[in-house]
Amino acid sequence: MNLKQLSLMLELSQTTVSRALNGYPEVSEETRRRVTDAAKRHGYRPNPSARRLATGKAGMIGYVMPTGAAVDIDPHFVEFLSGLGDYARGHELDLVLSPADAQDEETTYRRIVANKQVDALYISAPYNADKRVALAHQLGIPFIVHGRSEGLDFDYPFIDIDNEGAFHDATRLLVQLGHKRVALINGDDTQTFAIFRERGVRRALAESGLVLEPRNIRSVAMTEENGYRAARRLLEGSDAPTAIVCSSLLMALGIVRAARDLNLTMPRDLSLVSHDDVFHWLKPEHFSVPLTTTRSSIRAAGARVAERLAARISGLEDGARGEVWPVDLVVRGSISGVR
Repeated sequence: MNLKQLSLMLELSQTTVSRALNGYPEVSEETRRRVTDAAKRHGYRPNPSARRLATGKAGMIGYVMPTGAAVDIDPHFVEFLSGLGDYARGHELDLVLSPADAQDEETTYRRIVANKQVDALYISAPYNADKRVALAHQLGIPFIVHGRSEGLDFDYPFIDIDNEGAFHDATRLLVQLGHKRVALINGDDTQTFAIFRERGVRRALAESGLVLEPRNIRSVAMTEENGYRAARRLLEGSDAPTAIVCSSLLMALGIVRAARDLNLTMPRDLSLVSHDDVFHWLKPEHFSVPLTTTRSSIRAAGARVAERLAARISGLEDGARGEVWPVDLVVRGSISGVR
C-alpha cells in the first residue's frame, strides 16, 4: 500500500496522512492515532527518500560511537541501547551508529550534521564541561544527554538518575549500622556519574564526622575482574573496610568472589551495596547472599531518551528541560551491623 491508497482509504488528504505519520503537532491526536493504526494494520511503510524530501527529516536518531583499541563496549551501554531501540522500532525511527576516532569525535559530529544524516543525537557518559555537548549545542541539532555535564555556561536537555542521592542514602544506611570504614569501588571517575556517586558517599560520611580515605577509593572500568582486583587490594590491606559500596552488579560479582577467596563471610565480615541497572540476566536477589542495591533501570532510561528525541524531532518538545530520576534503595541480606 502506498501513501495515495492509504489516504483514499481513510478519506484524508495525502498531506494530512503524511503529517500524521511524521508527528506534526498540528494534527489532532485522534487523527494521528487513526492514521498510524491503519498504517500498521495494512503494512504501510513510508519511502525513506520520499519522506526526507517531503518533510526534510530522515527519521533517524544518531549516536557517535568512539572506537579504538582502548575503547570497550560494555553491557551497560548495550542495555541502554536496547531500551532506546525498543522505543525507536515502535515509532518508525531508525538508529544510526557513526564510528569515530575516540581522540577526534568532533569531525564525525560535524559531518553527520552537515550531511543531514540524522534528525537528532544523543550523547552518553558525559564528562564535566563536555565538549560534545557544547558542540551539539553550537551546531543547533536536537539532542539529549544521558547524564549531566557540569561546568557549561548554557542549559541543555538531559535525563539522569540521582547518583549522588542514591550513594548518599546507601552510605548513610551503612553508617547507621555502625560502619566507620566504608570503601567505594567506582566507575571511571572522569565521568560525571562516578563523580556524583563519590560526592554522595563523601557527604554521607561527613554528616557523621567520617571521611572517605584515599586508600578506600578505587576507580576502574566496571567489569567483574576489575571488581575482584579492587576488592582484593582493599580487603588485604591493614585496617580493611567493613563495608563496600560499588557502582555495578558486574563489579559486585568480582567483589563477592574476592571476599570468598579471602574466607570472608557476607554480611558478617563484609557488608556490600551495589548499584543495580536492572539487567534481566543478572539479578541481585540471585547472588549467593542477596545484594542490597540502589536500583534504576538503564533500559528504561534508553526508552525515555528515544521518546524525548522523537518529541524534539516532531516539534512537540523544545527548550532545555532536565530530568533527574529518583533511585530506589532495596535492602536485602548483604548488609548488617558491625560485629
